[in-house]
Amino acid sequence: MKRIFIIALSFFFIWIGPLFSQTEKKTQQKEISPEKLKKTAYSYQSQGRRDPFRNLLAGKEVKETDKAQGIPQISIDEVVLIGIVKAKGRYTAIISSPQEFPYYIHEGDKFSNGFVLSIEKNKVIFRKTKERGIPLLKPKDIVKEISLEER
Repeated sequence: MKRIFIIALSFFFIWIGPLFSQTEKKTQQKEISPEKLKKTAYSYQSQGRRDPFRNLLAGKEVKETDKAQGIPQISIDEVVLIGIVKAKGRYTAIISSPQEFPYYIHEGDKFSNGFVLSIEKNKVIFRKTKERGIPLLKPKDIVKEISLEER
């Protein structure tokens, strides 16, 4: 009987005793002085990484020449030619969109399915490169003219 009592007592001290001592340590760790909290300060250190707040375009010039000119949302088939004007030795065509807004176009201006090939005194030649979004194997030239009577 004494042996069973000694085994039970040793089991208690070996297994259950450390559990009580751990709870005491946890309560001691939770009590941190307010002075320690005030002294703790954080700062950003890059340590070889790039700065996330640096302007990526700093020192580089942004060119506006890449901007697409023309009216890319209008199809050549929907264009109605209103008039042609010569200013500063250059022809400018005045067209109307399906919504009846006037636009001024020059040679090289782009549309959804082509571009302006040339503008002459009484006609505008468009080069159609796409048909319903599919590129054409051979581009088509579409001529829109103004007759002498309409001027």
